[in-house]
Amino acid sequence: MLKQILEIVLMNLRTIPGRLGASLVIVIGIAGVVGVFTALFAMAGGIDATLKSSGDARNALVLRGGAQAELNSSMDRDTLDVIRQGPGIRRDAAGAPIISGELIVIAELPKKGESLGANITLRGIDAAGFDLRPNLKLVEGRKFTPGLQEVVVGKGAAAQFEGLEVGRKIRLRGADWDVVGVFASGDAFDSEIFTDSATAQTAWGRPNIYSVALVGLDSADGVKPLHEALDADPRVNLEVKGQQAYFSEQTASTSQGVRLLGTAVAVIMCLGAIFAALNTMYASVSTRTREIATLRAIGFGPLPVVASVLVESMLLALAGGLIGALLAYVLFNGMTVSTLGGQTFTQLVFDFRVSPALVASGLKLALMIGFLGGLLPALRAARMPVTVALREA
Repeated sequence: MLKQILEIVLMNLRTIPGRLGASLVIVIGIAGVVGVFTALFAMAGGIDATLKSSGDARNALVLRGGAQAELNSSMDRDTLDVIRQGPGIRRDAAGAPIISGELIVIAELPKKGESLGANITLRGIDAAGFDLRPNLKLVEGRKFTPGLQEVVVGKGAAAQFEGLEVGRKIRLRGADWDVVGVFASGDAFDSEIFTDSATAQTAWGRPNIYSVALVGLDSADGVKPLHEALDADPRVNLEVKGQQAYFSEQTASTSQGVRLLGTAVAVIMCLGAIFAALNTMYASVSTRTREIATLRAIGFGPLPVVASVLVESMLLALAGGLIGALLAYVLFNGMTVSTLGGQTFTQLVFDFRVSPALVASGLKLALMIGFLGGLLPALRAARMPVTVALREA
């Protein structure tokens, strides 16, 4: 039986050049499906990778109770002093708690090649803010000077927004701010602008107001005791989260929409590709009615006929899947873009990531389309009585 299947499959494949136009319908259609599927899910994968890599396991983020995002949180200096007294907070050489009170606001700058402004996150940080982000490295220029209207910008933001080169001035809150440095962290902070927290408070009219507190912990297990201590303190209403856990939560809300869109588009395109494969394979079977009937008459069984049609359909689908995945990899892998991120309504800069697992999923999708598109024509070919097939031919 395997020998019969092989012989019919080879015969079918040799006739594909004579049916090139019809075969290309399957290949091109499935290439489009796999290409779009891979690109959209590479976008979601890039968002996931950017957010999940943000933060440090030994850091905790303290937000106002009930706040779902940094931008929605607020606390005053007295609250920050209460947090400093919490248990398990890492201390520097002088014995002072390592904590950065941070103010997060939305600024507006024009994106490159566009005249309209787009939202960007400006983060005011204390002196410990850089120490609490060990992955953050200056790649150009210097750090800002506290008290001066100076900013350092993330590498991703510098690539997407106009005027964020070192030495340039940007207009924020009716004043000129000097861009003095560019940093790279490989995570969500690459999409932001950093400045001194006190300077940001003055410029945005929020004296002694912070959004969150970023706290260094003695160990990664220090989140729970700090949360319990602050939760029991009647003076404050706060919530403590591990910094990495916070960004993981943001990942779900940010990438879920992209995945839903990708799934919906893939389903619609899959239906179209399946119908195209059905029509093509039905036409292929119809033009080879005499061949199939002759094979059946000389002893070939119905199963080899079914298998041969399915194999042809799935091989064409696989070819389309490989082309679609290759195009998605060449065109999108590593491409840097920005989109609205999570609940902050600001731009998140990230890279598309076409991973081997994603390519494998695209090829599985292609094979599924090929199987479904070839199944009914294959069954029709196998069930057709030999005498009827010879007469119709």
